[in-house]
Amino acid sequence: MQKLETLEEIRSFITNNHFVFLYVSQEDCSVCHALQPKLMALLSNYPKIELREVEADKVREISAEYLIFSAPTLLFFVAGKEYIREEKFVQFKQLAAAIERIYSFEEGLL
Repeated sequence: MQKLETLEEIRSFITNNHFVFLYVSQEDCSVCHALQPKLMALLSNYPKIELREVEADKVREISAEYLIFSAPTLLFFVAGKEYIREEKFVQFKQLAAAIERIYSFEEGLL
């Protein structure tokens, strides 16, 4: 998974892509490492969603900019607007259903 390393890269990525999924992790977070492959597998079903990782301990400004208080935090943006936020303990069935609803609706509009 590609990583974004500055706040400017994050802002630009969100602005320049229609479907954006940010995976905010920390290096020493075991939950983060366990969730990453599950998230990648889930998002492989949605080819238009651009996925990037941000390591919160390396890009500290992300916490203030996007109100991130724990890791992992999963953020899904559509056209620059945040639609989904999941933190720490992610319910993948609910997350998958929410992504499917939003993705199908937006795809119908494009």
